[in-house]
Amino acid sequence: MISLDDIFVAREKMRGMIHQTPLDFSKTFSSLANNEVYLKLENLQKTGSFKVRGSFNKMISLKMGELNKGVIAASAGNHAQGVAFSSSLLGIPCTIVMPKGAPLSKIQATRRYGAEVELHGTVFDEALDYALELKEQTGAAFVHPFDDQYVIAGQGTVGLEILEQLPDVEAVVCPVGGGGLIAGLAMAIKEQKPDVKVYGVEALACPSMKQSLQAKKALSIDSMPTMADGIAVKKPGELTFKMVQKYVDEVFCVDEMEIARTMLMVLERNKLLVEGSGASSLASLLYHKIPIVNKKTIAVISGGNVDVSFISRIIERGMVEAGRFVHLSLSLKDKPGELEKLLGIITTLEANVLNLSLEHIGEKIFPGYALLNLSVETKDHNHVEHIIQELTKKGYEIQK
Repeated sequence: MISLDDIFVAREKMRGMIHQTPLDFSKTFSSLANNEVYLKLENLQKTGSFKVRGSFNKMISLKMGELNKGVIAASAGNHAQGVAFSSSLLGIPCTIVMPKGAPLSKIQATRRYGAEVELHGTVFDEALDYALELKEQTGAAFVHPFDDQYVIAGQGTVGLEILEQLPDVEAVVCPVGGGGLIAGLAMAIKEQKPDVKVYGVEALACPSMKQSLQAKKALSIDSMPTMADGIAVKKPGELTFKMVQKYVDEVFCVDEMEIARTMLMVLERNKLLVEGSGASSLASLLYHKIPIVNKKTIAVISGGNVDVSFISRIIERGMVEAGRFVHLSLSLKDKPGELEKLLGIITTLEANVLNLSLEHIGEKIFPGYALLNLSVETKDHNHVEHIIQELTKKGYEIQK
């Protein structure tokens, strides 16, 4: 088990190499969460996530003899970039094993830091097993993504910063995957201020820490796909599990829609790009998963590495959920002027047509008619319903 002193030592070793990330108060999110909400912006950390803290601390703690053959790591993305970045600073070779489904942006970023990337398995745990095989074959030093005392101590520096930036904090909410971040953070906070509540948040699709706590042992669970790929770990670490048992008050879960909506809200309100795992902590507050009210609360935004193609899907889905974007299909007489007439009605209703297409042949298309598909920008759910009602009154048969 690590000590608080190990975390202070880690901070001194990393001073000048790792950012002290901002703590940002949000009036909007405070109102929505019924708490005084601050965001600890680890998405603004070097490499785009907190992971570089632990990987750098681990690697500068190794002896040169251990580094001669380079380092190996397994990661779904953020740990990969942290290890690759640290390797480039130290001038040592680096191999990263990533799951085949890892976001392309994270694979490319890892390679840009100079690492050799091998894709293996469909989930993190399979990539981890293969990385351990490579370690045995090559003799390279292995940098575990979470279950390592130096990695945990490095992540714990987030907790030291939190207490310095908001000394009267009452609750801290942190994403949980393998448990490295929350284990180190919780120790740093609880050892100094035991009254501060520390809560973990997992994706409902992969609640390995929550189920392990219920079983009182680290379990390997079955999981579902999740946009919070950074915390999709099927089994927590043995060391991190023990520390979470000791220091963390409770672990909660958020679902995919709650994560997606939160990602969009942070992008809109705070102009910050946050990945699914990073948004999970704030999502738990916005959707009132944690039973706290009127507390000075920090949500750790753990990372911001999002694939560009995925951003567009999040934005579109979020707009649909907010009633600001709707797809409509309707049957239209295949005659000159009919399309212009319909578009005139929609314009009068103060909606904006973004895309349209006409199909003239199909199983459900009658002779003399066409199927019109519309993508329409709207104001809210009431506006959507008003458009549908008005078009229905005028004889159009609408399908959402």
